[in-house]
Amino acid sequence: MALPTNSHTSVCNKSSISNPLLVRLMQEPNSGVKTALDLEANSIPKADTFFWESIVTMLKSSSPKKAQLVLEWKLEKMLKENERDQGRYSDLIFLCGKVQYVSFALHVFTSMEAHGIRPTSAVFNSLITTCLSSGNVATALSLFEIMERSKDFKPNSTTYNAFISLYSKLGDSKAMQAWYSASKTVGFSPNVQTFESLISWSIKSKEFDIANTFYEEMMSSGVTPNVAILENMLEGLCKQKKLSKIRQFLKFILDGGWNLNKRMTENLLELYSQTGRVGEMEELLVSLMRSNHEPVVLSQVHCGIIRMYALSDRLDDLEYSVGRMLKQGLSFTCPGDVEQVICSYFRRAAYDRLDLFLERIEGSYKLTKSTYDLLVAGYKRAGLSDKLDLVMKNMKLAGS
Repeated sequence: MALPTNSHTSVCNKSSISNPLLVRLMQEPNSGVKTALDLEANSIPKADTFFWESIVTMLKSSSPKKAQLVLEWKLEKMLKENERDQGRYSDLIFLCGKVQYVSFALHVFTSMEAHGIRPTSAVFNSLITTCLSSGNVATALSLFEIMERSKDFKPNSTTYNAFISLYSKLGDSKAMQAWYSASKTVGFSPNVQTFESLISWSIKSKEFDIANTFYEEMMSSGVTPNVAILENMLEGLCKQKKLSKIRQFLKFILDGGWNLNKRMTENLLELYSQTGRVGEMEELLVSLMRSNHEPVVLSQVHCGIIRMYALSDRLDDLEYSVGRMLKQGLSFTCPGDVEQVICSYFRRAAYDRLDLFLERIEGSYKLTKSTYDLLVAGYKRAGLSDKLDLVMKNMKLAGS
């Protein structure tokens, strides 16, 4: 299997950006949304798709009607200002897809034509994508047929990718392969989006050999994998328990400047846990520490190692691992991991060592009610009334 060589690429999700306008719109009644936008019109970007995407997607979850009003306001303003840039209309249709407002996306399209603005392939692609995201496949296919008959806005690779992606998500391999073949027949070379859809379907369908074939084709054609492709390929290797190939794949990822994200780390830890490979977990931690991975990923691996030692009651290794994690300024993030450690101490009747463990994490982790309940039950079984009384007291102070 060919491996990625892209450097300085981070497999991480971008954090969301706070937006004062969003806060104001969420506070306004529906009747005040467009007025608020009018008042802020001079200070907000016109063509920043990411800015507007964050607005409408957040509004959709709390107030879908407000998201629709924002889109309506944008179209009204564009028409009033006699906007002629087709890209602006394409972006607006794209935003409609984010809130599955298909009827308004079609209205944007017809408004363009009514004002003498000729659509482009990009505009049609945005409309097709919006229809597909809402499950309106018939309309999307009709739009594709219009593009095929046209001279000015023929289907391009983005058009075909939209359908390949759809059928990949639906698990319809026959339709997906048909669109893929059709795109190559008309002369379009597959790009990273194409391969993402093909590989995603292959891994979900457990067609690992097919996924590897697509991956090899991608690498041989000089296309660099993206986050989703790396995640899927690693997931496939983990599902097949191909430890040797996983080791090789990880080495090339890290040597190439990529970082593992939470999903990739979860897949690795699950495999190592299932196969009892704490040594591989330790090696993974060393590699990630060298490459300055994000704290959330490092915490995952630290806790995975501690959990493994707890399950096998290796208290010396467990305590060393807890100390190592705490020295790095990290702590437990899951009650289940803390409770696994506590259970290990109870099984070994190491009550004094349990006290020391609880003292060590006191400043960085707040015990949950379920953890207190576990301590109470354990001390009761052991007949340790003094420790039981102390736990009950701390439990009340913590409000659990």
